[in-house]
Amino acid sequence: MPFQKIDSEKLSHSVVRQIERLILQGVLRPGERLPSERDLAERLAVSRPSLREAVAELEEARLLVTRAGSGIYVAEVLGSAFSPALIKLFSAHDDAVSDYVDFRRDMEGLAAERAARLASDTDLQVIDTIFARMEAAHAKRDPSDEAALDAEFHMAIIEAGHNVIMLHMMRSMFDLLKAGVFYNRQAIFRQRQTRDTLLDQHRAIRDAILARDPGAARAAVEAHLTFVQDCLTDLRRADRNEDVARLRLQQEQTRG
Repeated sequence: MPFQKIDSEKLSHSVVRQIERLILQGVLRPGERLPSERDLAERLAVSRPSLREAVAELEEARLLVTRAGSGIYVAEVLGSAFSPALIKLFSAHDDAVSDYVDFRRDMEGLAAERAARLASDTDLQVIDTIFARMEAAHAKRDPSDEAALDAEFHMAIIEAGHNVIMLHMMRSMFDLLKAGVFYNRQAIFRQRQTRDTLLDQHRAIRDAILARDPGAARAAVEAHLTFVQDCLTDLRRADRNEDVARLRLQQEQTRG
């Protein structure tokens, strides 16, 4: 008969599957340090040899990396969705910025709609906590902190939508945004009136998701990103006008 005895699964395989699932779900993020070997073995209730076997398998799969004297880290599994040449083109052309915001409006509108329907109570608490930090940063008038929290707030909504494909795709897109490929987020937060409006818009997004109103959540995100697009258009126009003014000044100084 072609049947063989079924052995109980190795503990290390269960560890591998759990860590893989946490990476896939975005709970463990690229570059994040795992607990120490002793702590992690205790949390997983496995022996340290079983844990080492699992870590070795995950390292071979290029999902984890061990750094001597530092610890075990989640590998930079995302990389970039685009080639360096295309990223350079993105950063040099205004059309790419406009298309990027359009893309975000569509995808994040859907994510907010999903979050309002599918988010757990803990997901909602994460969104609410990040917004509270945004309010605190706003009160301190620190545009750099507020700009950083803006990205964190939007990613929390995408995570709460519970679609792993959307999660990893949008995380890659946000990594480019954080690197300043598309535009300087801090520039949008420098004007007090704009910052007030942005905070109100984020509050409306939060309120709609917490109220579990999918239509209102999507509409709030779309209105917010339309406003961001308008701000970017105004900033680009102001930059062009400043360039013209500098040329005129130089010309006048030459004449003088």
